[in-house]
Amino acid sequence: MPIATVNPANGETLRTFDALGEEEIERRISAAASTFRTYRTTGFSERARLLNRAADLLDEDQQDIARTMTTEMGKPLAAARAEAAKCAKAMRWYAAQAERLLADEHPDDADVKDSGATKALVRYRPLGTVLAVMPWNFPLWQVVRFAAPALMAGNTALLKHASNVPQTALYLGDLFSRAGFPDGCFQTLLVGSGAIEAILRDPRIVAATLTGSEPAGRSVASVAGDEIKKTVLELGGSDPYLVLPTADVAKAAETAVTARVQNNGQSCIAAKRFIVHTDVYDEFAERFTARMRELTVGDPLEESTDVGPLSSEQGRSDIEELVDDAVGQGATALCGGRRPAHLGEGLERGWFYEPTVLAGITPDMRIHREETFGPVATLYRAADLDEALDIANDTSFGLSSNVWTRDEAEMDRCVRDLEAGGVFFNGMTASHPALPFGGVKHSGYGRELAGHGIREFCNATTVWYGPGPDAR
Repeated sequence: MPIATVNPANGETLRTFDALGEEEIERRISAAASTFRTYRTTGFSERARLLNRAADLLDEDQQDIARTMTTEMGKPLAAARAEAAKCAKAMRWYAAQAERLLADEHPDDADVKDSGATKALVRYRPLGTVLAVMPWNFPLWQVVRFAAPALMAGNTALLKHASNVPQTALYLGDLFSRAGFPDGCFQTLLVGSGAIEAILRDPRIVAATLTGSEPAGRSVASVAGDEIKKTVLELGGSDPYLVLPTADVAKAAETAVTARVQNNGQSCIAAKRFIVHTDVYDEFAERFTARMRELTVGDPLEESTDVGPLSSEQGRSDIEELVDDAVGQGATALCGGRRPAHLGEGLERGWFYEPTVLAGITPDMRIHREETFGPVATLYRAADLDEALDIANDTSFGLSSNVWTRDEAEMDRCVRDLEAGGVFFNGMTASHPALPFGGVKHSGYGRELAGHGIREFCNATTVWYGPGPDAR
């Protein structure tokens, strides 16, 4: 895949970039390793000063970087601005909280006395240079939610971003440099996916984090495993959205629209499978479908646009294949199910797809098993909570989940039985700096954000003190 900015709204190639050569890759890896030796000794206050400066610069750049993201991958401009603001918020959160999150842990002296220690503690120390392999769908947020904690912990970072968002990738490297981080602290590598293995096998790279597809995760994890290096993987999701009899159905349906089409439906944590109790199914389906049908599809740079294009022609083709397979096997398209017509001058070659609701899904359909990365929702009718949970867990993924109910017993049951990294009641899944983020099953392992995320790339060091020379 070429490293290029191709506007998904019209298919126009705006800029192309040459991949870095081996000599330049070597120079940047060497700089990262060298910088780590000194940067690791800086205090939290200095790291926080630098990260807060990066947040301030990002706020100043918000409009420009939002337009860059929209032009590169198609998200509506308002969503791009919100993404930039969220990144600045996360930077400030980690700048304020990192020292507390990585404070020494002191077990009770009585608990360690039988080991012969006079005292013991756990200290979190940075690991070194971490390789981040990041996707295009949230091209700023996916990187910042790794970089902010990694840099505050004292690590250095190398970013291999998706090849269709090179200008956003270069912006990130420039942002941390302008903020005053030492040379080599955070660097962008414009390279193709074929270069990842050699970089990851370099002994100066101590760990890796990847957000992306299941095949990409398998590839990086296998190389890292062979090299015995730590990885954190956040892969796909096919999140269930349960609506039970005591739910506020009107609010559940309204929220469901945003939960499904956020980022043009291209989000791992977007709700994708809507599992509705039979008592409220008809009302939910009617309200949900009506709102999906009302959404404005068009130029993502227009403020009135709700849903922009898919990020690539292949992405749209993948969606079309899933929908066609389902309809061919008996599913009903309550709305959408095709490319939109008459979007306006200049948009005819864009990779748009109508917001779609499919009912009558069966386990034999591909869309029941595979992740749907676009504005397509699948509707299921469940006779009771048991069946709803069975449908929800009938997937290889386990990223997050949403449940609408006022019944506390049902809430407890869902927390116990849903196979997911998160359970969100009466609202939609969202990531937040203070809450851990990640999944189970084929959605990956490890956690980002919160204290869990900053400690992923730290050496949890046991420090043991024996009796001194004057001990009796």
